[in-house]
Amino acid sequence: MVNVTDEQLFSSALGIEDPIFIENILFDKNEKTLHIYLNFRRGSRFCCPKCKTTELPVYDTIEKTWRHLNFFQHKCYIHLRTPRIKCPNCDIHQWIPPWCRPQSGFTLFFETNILKMAKYMSISALSELVDEYDTRIWRIVHHWVEKAQDKRDFSSVRKIGIDETSSRKGHNYFSIFVDLESKKVLFATEGKDSKTVERFAKELSLHNAKKDQITDVAVDMSLAFMCGVRDNLSNAKITFDKFHVVKELNKVVNEVWRGEVGVNSVLKRSRYVWLKNPENLSEKQKEVFESVSKENTMTAKAYQLKLTFQDIYRNVRGRFVAKGLIDKWMGWAVRCRILPMKRFVRMLRSHYDGVLEYFDSGLTSGVMEGLNSRIQEVKRRAKGFRSTQNFLDMIYLVCGGLDLGLPI
Repeated sequence: MVNVTDEQLFSSALGIEDPIFIENILFDKNEKTLHIYLNFRRGSRFCCPKCKTTELPVYDTIEKTWRHLNFFQHKCYIHLRTPRIKCPNCDIHQWIPPWCRPQSGFTLFFETNILKMAKYMSISALSELVDEYDTRIWRIVHHWVEKAQDKRDFSSVRKIGIDETSSRKGHNYFSIFVDLESKKVLFATEGKDSKTVERFAKELSLHNAKKDQITDVAVDMSLAFMCGVRDNLSNAKITFDKFHVVKELNKVVNEVWRGEVGVNSVLKRSRYVWLKNPENLSEKQKEVFESVSKENTMTAKAYQLKLTFQDIYRNVRGRFVAKGLIDKWMGWAVRCRILPMKRFVRMLRSHYDGVLEYFDSGLTSGVMEGLNSRIQEVKRRAKGFRSTQNFLDMIYLVCGGLDLGLPI
């Protein structure tokens, strides 16, 4: 068996190399903390952290302390009489040890651990777990997320999706821009108006990309997003997501039911039957449907129109065939004398090209809805965020697929 000293063990574990060495190791029984004291050998020379000039003598030193990963359940701190270098090219600079980043009181091992846990825990719970102020934890998150976001490359992005989400109850909305091919959040910003698309277009230029390279955009039927795309992403074809179109159609069916249930008692307790497709009904709902669908009601007519429209999405491939069937469906819907359905047809005509574009592009909001669910889970976990930047950085950390560039 090879005998290993404490200094040798910790040097190996921490990656301490000459000329740095462990001078002392102390365990404070009262505070339950481990302190590892480092030093450098007399006459050692270091490189300049700015211009990388090597073999420079030490100008003076300053005591520095970093928190490291816990030693078992106990806090661990690394102390070093850190040298400062007087460089002939760029003045006096503090040497940066390989186990930390500049202006941080934590080692890279500790910060890596924090970032891994931050993806799955609220910062408040994380700060309690590691016994640190949440403001210090947020500084770690901000540094690495913003650094990773700044160096992202959007040169291969062609198809994007735009969706909105909220940071808290009320009307505090954010717009999320997603790469539909990589399924990652590219950009997030406050608001849900056309200015958000303008900000995204400017963001592209910061990441080795041009706005003209965007060929397709999937959005809901928001007029603001439509105008923003047309003004700022002129080469992009707009696809209105089929799920949002059907969602609007469901609202029509619900409105018809609400207007009719007061005068036709047969429709009572059947609201959710009309909002589902027949194959998704429970056994009890199927019984209700069999009963009420045979009645000559406006609700049943609106429901049948909805199912027919959905069948176009399900069964048709190709813009030309879809155009003929949708035109025929709109004629039928107008003649049915259901006022909410006529309003839906007017809306459909005003978004006609974007609705038909789906049959060419095949783009949907499935990716955005999945990412939005993850974002809402982050929001619920945190019970809200004190600042906009905190919320944005958590979106990027959880949904951005960032390469944080940590060396360990």
